[in-house]
Amino acid sequence: MSPKKEKELQQEENMIPQAQENVEQETEIVQEDALAKAQQQAEEYLNLAQRVQADFDNFRKRNKAARAEAYEDGARDFIKQLLPVVDNLERALSQPTEDESFKTGVSMIYRQLMDVLEKRGVAVIDRPGEKFDPNLENAVMQGTADEGEPGTVCAVLQKGYKLGDAVLRFAMVKVVEE
Repeated sequence: MSPKKEKELQQEENMIPQAQENVEQETEIVQEDALAKAQQQAEEYLNLAQRVQADFDNFRKRNKAARAEAYEDGARDFIKQLLPVVDNLERALSQPTEDESFKTGVSMIYRQLMDVLEKRGVAVIDRPGEKFDPNLENAVMQGTADEGEPGTVCAVLQKGYKLGDAVLRFAMVKVVEE
């Protein structure tokens, strides 16, 4: 081999490690770029999954609240339908009768119904002698000064009922004139 060829061959051999190093650097850069892209995409997917999970949790909470509200609305409507039955039982108990066993039976039914309503949270609005409250009572008559203090309820014509803070039926009352 000629010295010129040997020198060229020697130069090419010296260039091979440099070329290999360049290829390795380029490969490393490409791999770093691919890794950075993959990490960015993973973060995007994680954020998306977290948002979807938060949205679903919010949906579940709203749905649970809506179901609870619908249940309470249904319970209030049902209780409102029972109130005339309670009124009629009270009227039946207030009537004189000679059949004590019949009166005892009606009294037991009335007490059982009132216990069920009380357990459900229903409270009676029956406030004779107390200051008139328009949030609980409807004044349908005026009483005279000799029936009590001015501005107080002197007679309850029909009991009212409330469930928690919600009034199911306002009490109909007679109020002493102020």
